[in-house]
Amino acid sequence: MSPDYGVFKTFAEANQWLAIWPELAYGTLALLLLMLEVLFPRYKNTLIPRVALTGQAILLVVLAATIRRVASPDAFGELLQFSVTGNIMRVFFAACGLAVCYIGGVYLKRERLPRVEFFHMVMVISAGMMLLVQSTHFIMLFVALETVTISLYLLVSYCRTSVASLEAGFKYLIQGGLSSAILLFGMVLIYGSAGNPLLPGTAGDPLAYSDIRVFFELNAHNYVAVIGALMVVSGVCFKIAAVPFHVWVGDIYQGAPTPVTAFLAVASKASGFIVLLGLVLGPFLPLAYIFKPLLAALAVITILFGNIAGVGQQNVKRIMGMSGIAHAGYLLIGVVAAFSVEMAVSAILFYLFVYMLASFGVFSVMAHVSREDDSIMLLEDYGDLLKDNPFLGSVLVVGLGSLAGIPPLAGFMGKLILFIAAFQAQLYVLLGVAIVGVVISISYYFGWIKAAVFRNPEVEPVHSTLYIPSRTMRVFMGVLTLLTISVGLYQGILSFVF
Repeated sequence: MSPDYGVFKTFAEANQWLAIWPELAYGTLALLLLMLEVLFPRYKNTLIPRVALTGQAILLVVLAATIRRVASPDAFGELLQFSVTGNIMRVFFAACGLAVCYIGGVYLKRERLPRVEFFHMVMVISAGMMLLVQSTHFIMLFVALETVTISLYLLVSYCRTSVASLEAGFKYLIQGGLSSAILLFGMVLIYGSAGNPLLPGTAGDPLAYSDIRVFFELNAHNYVAVIGALMVVSGVCFKIAAVPFHVWVGDIYQGAPTPVTAFLAVASKASGFIVLLGLVLGPFLPLAYIFKPLLAALAVITILFGNIAGVGQQNVKRIMGMSGIAHAGYLLIGVVAAFSVEMAVSAILFYLFVYMLASFGVFSVMAHVSREDDSIMLLEDYGDLLKDNPFLGSVLVVGLGSLAGIPPLAGFMGKLILFIAAFQAQLYVLLGVAIVGVVISISYYFGWIKAAVFRNPEVEPVHSTLYIPSRTMRVFMGVLTLLTISVGLYQGILSFVF
């Protein structure tokens, strides 16, 4: 019997490569950096950073200009789904990659670490995240997820001279591998159930989102398939650091290089939430009777744990880690609201953008106020920072104020819009917990602000490691700060999100 090559021909004809030109452009730029290092080794410390930053800036501008141009939905069959939301997230990850490279330039120069490989992996991760959030097939989802995760393993342990960085990389490898195994085993259970001809609604492709949704509509109480779906969501919850899948956050945030911590806190979390939305509103929507109360419970625990654990922390990286857990809880409220309120998806996207602006503002300051070992970054190191360096102090205060949700900064509007969506979805209990969480968070956010504005006379500040930002870095940090203030006053700046 001769093989049927028509299937392969149909699949190949659906591969319209121009539909993924941003991801291909990032891959090409990443390879170009490696070539430039070989061709111009004497200029690698000056040429390559300029090429990396300029190339990413150009791609960011082009992506923003074409954000409403959506490729054909069937450009890659059932592997990818192109949409305006996908284009918005492409812009988001492009901005994250550019910001991480900017902050990374400061860190790598100080630590005397290779820059080429760092920039290369940041671009690979950015492209992988773009594919990840547009995946509509479990094979595509897993391949994109592992591309991102394996590269992050390397970046977390990038500072080879730091015991803390190597330890963080090892811990992230072990726990990340465990989460990937849980997610993969869940896929196996779904594949076996959806491909079982003895069950109604047998899927033609048991790994495609569309076929899995039809299967669950007819088998919403099949315990094997439901356990598989729960395991898949559990693997995704590890990426967003939702309790009880948060145990990696403190050690990895503290030990990883500062720009990598920023990447984990912003881009990795955002990709996880978009994937979670795609799953619970896509193939797992017939299981809303399980996931809605389950995610609501996770939101409550995550908000309370993140904010309570942040109180009393002295290491600023751990403060950002606990803060990130709390923000994951707020975003989970948006995911629960998305089951019944359409605007909740836009509220989540808006929240992610304002969270990105504030977080990168804070992390850029952290890159300039650092000890030799940046895993030991304490509140006392910021004593009287606003007086000693008004620019860095102002950027820090605005960023922390936005994360705390202080009006009229962008973070306040992000929380307000998200809470409006939750109110429309009648999630009154979750709203009450969120408000309590915001009140608790004031303690550690304002404790950090207090340390930066006032000097503790009993503690000698460590200002021998206060690095003055370059002119271009001042522009970068200034833009983040101005946008944080401007978006709080006029949300139309991010109108493309709605």
